[in-house]
Amino acid sequence: MMLALAGAAAFIPQNHPEATANAFQPADIAWMLTASALVLFMTPGLAFFYGGMVSRHNVISTMLQSFIALGIISVLWYVVGFSLAFGDDIGGVIGDPRTFFMFNNVGTAAHARLGTTMPLVLFAAFQLKFAIITPALISGGFAERIRFWGYLIFICLFSLLIYCPLAHWAWHPDGFLAKWGVLDFAGGTVVHISAG
Repeated sequence: MMLALAGAAAFIPQNHPEATANAFQPADIAWMLTASALVLFMTPGLAFFYGGMVSRHNVISTMLQSFIALGIISVLWYVVGFSLAFGDDIGGVIGDPRTFFMFNNVGTAAHARLGTTMPLVLFAAFQLKFAIITPALISGGFAERIRFWGYLIFICLFSLLIYCPLAHWAWHPDGFLAKWGVLDFAGGTVVHISAG
């Protein structure tokens, strides 16, 4: 707990002109750091859970699917995924991939509409954890039934073509589901509907 609080204190700026309208809230930052760590721990937990459900010949392969999702989705999220999910709105359907391409303009300043009480990079990191766990959840459905390269292609396409648009629809302020008043408190729409 102390490490989380110390980490949160590092994000609180002394004099930050971009965030004058929206001051950082230390409690929000501490909670987001804690929640991000807890959601990240779900990925290895899921790997062990699925590994225990398969025959001994496929334990390593099944567990590796969850851990590979962690690496692949992190790179995709950094390059274009965050932009597709939370970039400038294109018709309420998808984000503009140029908005945060390669994490451009994602820094320690607060964003005017996304996570206004915390640094944008913390908001992006928190959302990344959900992008990681979603394809890892799906891997239980085809444990022992898919080749490794097929899985790599699947998680890339799933992340960019299904998860990112759903995240934009429900979690971006201009997404069409958000405008209809849909509330997605715990990722039920984005994570669990897309993961099956």
